[in-house]
Amino acid sequence: EITETAVISNMAEAMDFIGAMRARGVLIALDDFGAGASSFSYLKHFSIDFLKIDGQFSQGLLQDHPVDEATIRCFVEMARVLQIRTIAEGVSDESIAGRLREMGVDLAQGYALHLPEPTGNLSFGG
Repeated sequence: EITETAVISNMAEAMDFIGAMRARGVLIALDDFGAGASSFSYLKHFSIDFLKIDGQFSQGLLQDHPVDEATIRCFVEMARVLQIRTIAEGVSDESIAGRLREMGVDLAQGYALHLPEPTGNLSFGG
């Protein structure tokens, strides 16, 4: 994951870093997208795999904020055009998860899916 703020603050260095990571087979997610004064124009310059939608927009669905819903729809459509997947942060309950699925969001993170725990407790298959 690389935050939108980190990318915007030094685009040339971010492009080099993303390129180097992708060359090593690392998938890249643009984190906290939409949290700041974002611009879609720079997205076409980066080779990313996921667009992570900031949790403030997911949480806005609980209060039935039409601007948050429109923003999520916009991010989903932009991701489709760029042929990348979306991840919604801050998914705290099943009603939000269901609404995000209906809106076309690909993946989700949050308490509705799994509570945080030490990595030592996790099983990684194998």
